[in-house]
Amino acid sequence: MIERNRFTAVTTRLLLVFAITVGLQACGGGSGGAPSKPAQPEPAPPSSTTPTAPAPAPAPAPAPAPAPTPSTSSNAPGGFIESPVLANPRPRLAQADIAGFLPERGPFTFPAPYGTTGVRITNASDCGGEFDCVAPVGYAYWRNINNHVHDDTMLIFLRLDPSRGGEGPTLFSYNKTTDALSKVGPLFGADSKFRNATAEGWYFSAQMPNTLYIRDGAQLVRYDVITKTLEPVFDATTEFGAGHEIWQVHSSNDDRVHSATLRSTSSYKELGCVVYNENTGAFTYFERQGSYDECQVDKSGRWLVIKEQVDGNNGMDNRIIDLHTGAERILLDEDGAGGHSDMGYGSMVAADDWDDRGTVWKVWDYAASALAGTAVYFNGHYDGMAPAHVSFANARSDVPLSEQYACGGSASSQTAVHTNEIVCFMLNGSNETLVVAPTMTDHGASGGGDNYSRMPKGNLDVTGRYYIWTSNMGGSRIDAFIVKVPSAQLTGR
Repeated sequence: MIERNRFTAVTTRLLLVFAITVGLQACGGGSGGAPSKPAQPEPAPPSSTTPTAPAPAPAPAPAPAPAPTPSTSSNAPGGFIESPVLANPRPRLAQADIAGFLPERGPFTFPAPYGTTGVRITNASDCGGEFDCVAPVGYAYWRNINNHVHDDTMLIFLRLDPSRGGEGPTLFSYNKTTDALSKVGPLFGADSKFRNATAEGWYFSAQMPNTLYIRDGAQLVRYDVITKTLEPVFDATTEFGAGHEIWQVHSSNDDRVHSATLRSTSSYKELGCVVYNENTGAFTYFERQGSYDECQVDKSGRWLVIKEQVDGNNGMDNRIIDLHTGAERILLDEDGAGGHSDMGYGSMVAADDWDDRGTVWKVWDYAASALAGTAVYFNGHYDGMAPAHVSFANARSDVPLSEQYACGGSASSQTAVHTNEIVCFMLNGSNETLVVAPTMTDHGASGGGDNYSRMPKGNLDVTGRYYIWTSNMGGSRIDAFIVKVPSAQLTGR
């Protein structure tokens, strides 16, 4: 996913000057990023965009899990509602202040004015007591928390870098009733090829509580974190041949439709987007049309968004494709195409960097006859994008879009409204915003690597009651945290 920085000054709408920076990729390969190599001949991509049957027989459907329906009320304490355009900025918390309320591990309360309940997941002992080994939480749309709806205990996965004292991808558990936080242990043995994987782009299933999706070269596999067994979902080489791999994978909430970027293994060039339907055992391929970023299937499995440059102007555009009918619509960058975004059921929550109301997030309904984004968050300032990354991993098909919410966070050296906080907002255009917690991240501190890695690109669980992110706490290491989202203040339930 390509970073698109905010413009910093606006005179009038007719005199906007935008600086669009391309190159910060949130996508490092299995070894931490695509290595720089000279260009080599590309494997020939398929020319057809119609479904074709793969060689293997369709995989059997997994046992269905109960739908992720939250309980009828949220009793999480703290938080407060404010209007982003009327709010006053709060200063970033100092390292000494943070150290005063953080425990070594487990639950704690954020100081006033927040009053929310946080949970510290990791600490220095997870890295041998010496190193900064906790990898940043991957991204806003890849779940680090399992579907725990029908269980008192939730499961959390994080990567602890083995080269810096960690044990690779590691499982933690948190008891929602007792607040007990436990380190279960590494997901893979020392001899596993996955032990040293970056785990970027791995994510929990929205339905199956123990299932983690893992990209393995050209394959997507399901991994049971309890029994530690692997199950293949699809292998792109059966359809596209050797010399290809998949990248930036996403799955529908029913685990039946999966999208991925198809990439050359020789040059790492993105060739296009592939969709695999487990019900039919068929691939559908969309060859790239221009400069390419990524693609993502929505949570219903019907809608696909491909982010790429299609008209030769400005930044990345969106190709919006109905996978049931094949109909395609184009949302141009200047019309609000999503760069930073997450998908719902036939909908998208996305930042619009052409709107002149500061940081602006809009919701788009793909089923509407005309594409028209509704502004659901705007703060009136350009001093750092806030929130910078938003998660809609709690999207539901049984609740009107206007009664749902998304959450996100940011970290900035500047002090402006919500620039260093986790906030949630309704998707009804009211601009009602719930301030949840400080992100506790300081770009001036060394912990967490570069500024992009330090950014709190957290994600919600399927219930929307828990938000996970990583923070350097103003110091020399990053650790992972959860905050309980007092969503009843937004939704009334």
